[in-house]
Amino acid sequence: MPRGPGALVLGGDYKSLGIVRSLGRQGISVWVMCDDHVLAGLSRYCERRLVWPALSEREQVAMLLDLARDEGLDGWTLFPDGDETAALIARNREALAQRYRSSVTDWATLRWAYDKRLTYELAARIGVDHPHTRYPRGRSDVLAFDGTYPAILKPAIRPVLNRFTIAKAWRADDAARLASRYEDARTLIDPSLIMVQSLVEGDGASQYSFAALCRAGTPIAYLTARRVRQWPMDFGRASTFVETVEAPDVEEAARRVIGGLRFDGLVEIEFKRDTRDGRLKLLDINPRVWGWHTLGRRAGIDFPYLLWRMLRGEPVAETRGRAGVRWVRALTDVPVVWREIRAGRMSPLSYVASLRRPIEFAVLAADDPIPALLEVPATLRLALARRTAVPGARTARGVV
Repeated sequence: MPRGPGALVLGGDYKSLGIVRSLGRQGISVWVMCDDHVLAGLSRYCERRLVWPALSEREQVAMLLDLARDEGLDGWTLFPDGDETAALIARNREALAQRYRSSVTDWATLRWAYDKRLTYELAARIGVDHPHTRYPRGRSDVLAFDGTYPAILKPAIRPVLNRFTIAKAWRADDAARLASRYEDARTLIDPSLIMVQSLVEGDGASQYSFAALCRAGTPIAYLTARRVRQWPMDFGRASTFVETVEAPDVEEAARRVIGGLRFDGLVEIEFKRDTRDGRLKLLDINPRVWGWHTLGRRAGIDFPYLLWRMLRGEPVAETRGRAGVRWVRALTDVPVVWREIRAGRMSPLSYVASLRRPIEFAVLAADDPIPALLEVPATLRLALARRTAVPGARTARGVV
């Protein structure tokens, strides 16, 4: 029988590892439901590792309730690691409340972040700039796209894992290429979920995030960060090197979004400054832990633990994270930097200089070394499994 109310983390990737360490270091019992990612389950702070099965949503909810009943997990808090697990908890909040606390906001709020069609509808309503977006009903609509090029095809939600949803967006430099890529994308996902959007020019250095723990639409603990490097560098799917900064306009726009949603819990709001006109444009709202959330601890805000405290009714003081703190995921950052050095856009000395303290590593931790030692073989195993899997056959969980 576990000691006291603990946390059950759904998913096993490096984001989940950050949750496990945050809570485990505070003496909180943490169990992990591992999907095809396993890093979080390798942590010394993970007391028990279980399997998060690829079942229907109804079956997953039933399994969670049975687990709580059989293992004495009443009062434990559910922590998701991705969009789909967050949506599952939010959509089934009432049923899961029989046994668990929820770390995500209610579905009526979360759906505005989960579905990017609603995200941009919200942005238009509250006057926050966003990329020019259209929702084609067929090839003719794609060819009639009235935005600027380059353009991208983007899924509104990611209900399955395949080469389109894993990529997050496909680029096209002209109408013919856009139409061709659209025909490909519609074989992989419901066509009604495909968006066409003008690409916001600029690399990762033009991309900013406001990350916060919120209560009733007000940020309590928060910071602003810039995506200095990303993988791939020119059109990134994930951050590899992030630094906290001061950016008042990013904070002001993010507060409008948070207030418009009356958001509760953890959220990361992504913006990109268009290099053509300098305008800041809303890209995404992530209503759960994000890739670099562990940067917060080094900057003075331990996001998962503060959320834990808030959910238990304990006081959380207003805190602004300090600027000039860095985060790196070496596994993906090193290949990015190698390509930048070969292209003459970065020198080895500038790379080394970027790793100056204070810095937080995504996986490496002196008090918990095993995940870092096994990260490369675990990643290779996952890549091989995904390469041999049938496209679209699995429910999307734990997408990086």
